[in-house]
Amino acid sequence: MTQEFSFELHKKDGLARRGTVHTKHGDIRTPAFMPVGTVGTVKGLYMEQVKGTGADIVLGNTYHLMLRPGAEEVAKLGGLHAFTGWQGPILTDSGGFQIMSLSKIRKIKEAGATFQSHIDGRKYELTPERAMEIQRLLGSDIQMQLDQCIEFPHSEKDAEKAMQLSLRWAERSRVAFGTQPGHGNFGIVQGGTNERLRLASAAGLMDIGFEGYAIGGLAVGEGQKLMLSTLDFTAPALPEDRPRYLMGVGTPDDLLESVARGLDMFDCVMPTRSGRHGQAFTRFGKINLRNAKHATDTRPLDAEHPCPALSQYSRAYLHHLIRAGELLGMMLLSWANIAYYQSLMQGIRDAIEAGTFEDFRAATHEQWKRGDIAN
Repeated sequence: MTQEFSFELHKKDGLARRGTVHTKHGDIRTPAFMPVGTVGTVKGLYMEQVKGTGADIVLGNTYHLMLRPGAEEVAKLGGLHAFTGWQGPILTDSGGFQIMSLSKIRKIKEAGATFQSHIDGRKYELTPERAMEIQRLLGSDIQMQLDQCIEFPHSEKDAEKAMQLSLRWAERSRVAFGTQPGHGNFGIVQGGTNERLRLASAAGLMDIGFEGYAIGGLAVGEGQKLMLSTLDFTAPALPEDRPRYLMGVGTPDDLLESVARGLDMFDCVMPTRSGRHGQAFTRFGKINLRNAKHATDTRPLDAEHPCPALSQYSRAYLHHLIRAGELLGMMLLSWANIAYYQSLMQGIRDAIEAGTFEDFRAATHEQWKRGDIAN
């Protein structure tokens, strides 16, 4: 690890970990949830709002920014930090997820993946070297290797093939990353839900050596129970002194249970996507603002929360906005959800520091189960 990019593990409570990732653009308090800003925007929020929720880091995406406006164009404009106005750390996903999700318009070879743009049909080639070049041009603080993520269900043969390809791409990605003081390069553990494959992937990545390690290829249809059982044997195989990132996860419960298994970093589109569809995440559990029972409810989502979206607007008003299709409703619920996710992570960090994580975990589950009146 470079002098400027490092990870400090401050406290453990069981398997749960509290730490700090130090980067060129600031510190990331872990466990951390990263709001997803795929194309340089966390949908529906100003960057000032994102920062105000307590987020230390946001996520961008290599594939989407490659297509529009283009990595070279962003670099000319000062990089992704200057372009978006976000001055904290940024992590960029290498495009590996799109290799899976855009399977109908891509081809995979040893060299890399060839895509047909979903925007204009133009063809692009994304190799490990090009993925790292794009991320360097964007100037992201944490840059992910290019990997192949496969859908669930899949055969063990297909999982092994994708895992081995991802390992070969990891080695090429690491070489292409080169030396970037203050920036980190993360390898991605693949292997489906197979213990043998996951452990082989982790061992191969550690032989290469990265500043951090991610677990990819989960939350792709296998269900929470199988995801957590996979984490049970994968997380302990990763180095104690490096950050551990669970990609694309998830619900508040997913975060809580994954922290309990030793994971440090998370991202997911769920808080903003759910907000756009009228669903709020709160300390009382999920609240569907489309339901008619909220039409006359004058209470806010959470009167005690510091975020105005949670504490200053009535459920009746939010219900009206969502039912009317007003953009403000989508924006307010996206803001509320990101704020709740960040307060959940702060509560987790505080509990680990105090040595009361299991009590916090139980109390949080109980509050979600109990809900509140007419929620």
